[in-house]
Amino acid sequence: MGLRLSQKFVFLLFLSGLVTLCFGALFFLPDSVRLKRMFLSKTESQPVTVGSGSGSENDAREHLKRPKDQEHPRGMTSAKGETSSSTKLKSLSRKPSVSHEATEERLAGGKAQEDLTLTRSKTESASEKATASDHHGANSDTFTYAKFKRCLLKPPLGRDNGKPSDPKTNERREKVKEMMKFAWDNYKRYAWGKNELRPLTRNGHIGNMFGGLRGASIIDSLDTLYIMGLMDEYNDAKEWVQTSLDLNSNGEASLFEVNIRYVGGLLSAYYLTGEEVFKNKVMELGEKLLPAFNTPTGIPRGVINLGSGTSWSWGWASAGSSILAEFGTLHLEFVHLSELSRNPIYTEKVMNIRKLLNKIEKPHGLYPNFLSPVSGNWVQHHVSIGGLGDSFYEYLIKSFLMSDKTDDDAKKMYYGAHWRYGDF
Repeated sequence: MGLRLSQKFVFLLFLSGLVTLCFGALFFLPDSVRLKRMFLSKTESQPVTVGSGSGSENDAREHLKRPKDQEHPRGMTSAKGETSSSTKLKSLSRKPSVSHEATEERLAGGKAQEDLTLTRSKTESASEKATASDHHGANSDTFTYAKFKRCLLKPPLGRDNGKPSDPKTNERREKVKEMMKFAWDNYKRYAWGKNELRPLTRNGHIGNMFGGLRGASIIDSLDTLYIMGLMDEYNDAKEWVQTSLDLNSNGEASLFEVNIRYVGGLLSAYYLTGEEVFKNKVMELGEKLLPAFNTPTGIPRGVINLGSGTSWSWGWASAGSSILAEFGTLHLEFVHLSELSRNPIYTEKVMNIRKLLNKIEKPHGLYPNFLSPVSGNWVQHHVSIGGLGDSFYEYLIKSFLMSDKTDDDAKKMYYGAHWRYGDF
């Protein structure tokens, strides 16, 4: 073209920089709506509906419309025949008072603590009586609710008003509470209702990871505030959930992040306090996440529009694949969604993921990080026990422990995964 060598060099340098910038933007901005529209095909961004597949949208709607008295979640009762879901929910509704005044009485070692203990004892006694006469429901070793429910509805500060006998331990606990209150007070002052506080600029940040949902720090802190006995702060957070948590957003959210932050946070708050507002919110949110499973294999895509139900894979994920650490980090929360709603669809969705993973080969002993939600095959054989894979293995062992060690399938998958160094 008649260009000098130095001019060709500058031109090639500019071109390589432009290409690097484009690919860098695609990698570092996976949740950008514009990038999704640019790099994803129209068919990939639309939900797949199959007539007989486990991810059928019609199947989801049919389950959601099914009368509650005809539904009992699979895998939610022990082999010995524990209480029915309705009995459990009634016992959960007998919650301790969480008002500031009641907390002060408990801290003072007054009669409120004794009344709370007596109420809880009556609740457990009534539940045990109901167990003797109510044995209906599907039997499975997926999840045992009996011992888990004994942890529910505990007073905020536990036994002895949260006062350990060791003065040094008490001093450390008070310091942790002081740090929590410092962080909470500054979040409330500078970023109330936003998803997070940027400490250097003292600004609230929403971001686009949660699809327009707000208050991620509030939801994430509910159980911590309650356990620490910071009841003024807890009541402020609960009031915000009642009045300001709007789930009718039309944004594009990470299925994984919404599940662990919002679904997990609301579930733990409900189990600790028995407040119906947390249960109602988490049930509404759970329904909004189901369309992500509308794929030929039932493996959910990583991104979902909470309003339309449209889902797609991350633009940077290999060949439109789903990520192990995301679709494999759902079953703790989804099992409890089935427990509370008396609708087995949530448990069925996550157990279908396990079934598929058990059918396909683990190329290097561990589960690869990228799986096609269309074909059900590994997209590549890259494995990791760090990012992209870590929480899947965590959830397997946690599921086994949560089930009072009856979830043998999770145990086998956890111990069956091993790294064969000779393959590398």
